[in-house]
Amino acid sequence: MNKNLFFAGVILAASGFISPPIALLGGLIYGLMVIHPFHVESKSLSKFLLQASVVALGFGMNLHEVVRAGKSGFVYTALSITGAMLLGLGLGYLIHVQKKAAFLISAGTAICGGSAIAAVGPIAEANEEEMAVSLGTVFILNSVALFLFPVIGLALHMSQTEFGLWSALAIHDTSSVVGATAKYGAAALAVGTTIKLARALWIVPLSAVTAILLKSKARIQWPWFILFFCFAALLNTLLPAYSGAFDALNHLGRIGLTVTLFLIGTGLNKKTLAKVGVRPLLQGLILWLIVGSTTLALILGNWIHL
Repeated sequence: MNKNLFFAGVILAASGFISPPIALLGGLIYGLMVIHPFHVESKSLSKFLLQASVVALGFGMNLHEVVRAGKSGFVYTALSITGAMLLGLGLGYLIHVQKKAAFLISAGTAICGGSAIAAVGPIAEANEEEMAVSLGTVFILNSVALFLFPVIGLALHMSQTEFGLWSALAIHDTSSVVGATAKYGAAALAVGTTIKLARALWIVPLSAVTAILLKSKARIQWPWFILFFCFAALLNTLLPAYSGAFDALNHLGRIGLTVTLFLIGTGLNKKTLAKVGVRPLLQGLILWLIVGSTTLALILGNWIHL
């Protein structure tokens, strides 16, 4: 029965009839209500499918816009990552969260959620429980953001560019940034995806600094799929004659993202919630609220713009 429900959910998510937020909600309900028969396989598939979907979405982007958004968002990204890391570590110290868990939650909030945690966790020699606590904390808040951000954006009459920028700076995972901005509009999707992927590149310097400080010999993971995203945007820009094929690939990317969010949702279960605990969740929540509200105020005040 559990297997049938799982496959039915995957098929429905891939049908194109439901939106990314609904797919995530369905996955969350499944993960919390039943025992996942393919928990490990689903986790691996969601990681690959997310990267493949992001590359496919590149076929709907113009490289000139990608470069412009990436260059404009570089300074904001550098400042916000530094501020979020320092603030997160300070909050972790004040709330008495374990050092490694506090560091991972800060990294996940500052850069790109689960991807950053998965990259720096082994370098920091975090154990399985510290990884689970950090990933669970970020994932819970990330899921809330996917539903909450479009509502706030519409209530404040944010432009698509403003919303895309805010989502990229304040939502943890790339998957939820794409899901939220896709719901808001095509321009928001282009801005949000580009800046979020540029932000994800900071995994490399963070990993390097962590390895140096902790004298770790763990291998640094390079987010190669971001380069393929840029290459896809380059092809779409230089070869307009193939726009039909590129549009089809872009559509597949959106469907792939919807399936990804369903798979990610199924990964949250009662055991994960029990492991998170109050202190790490409180650290993550306070840090996320500060980052989200500060970037929103700066964008609405026209202090941050593209």
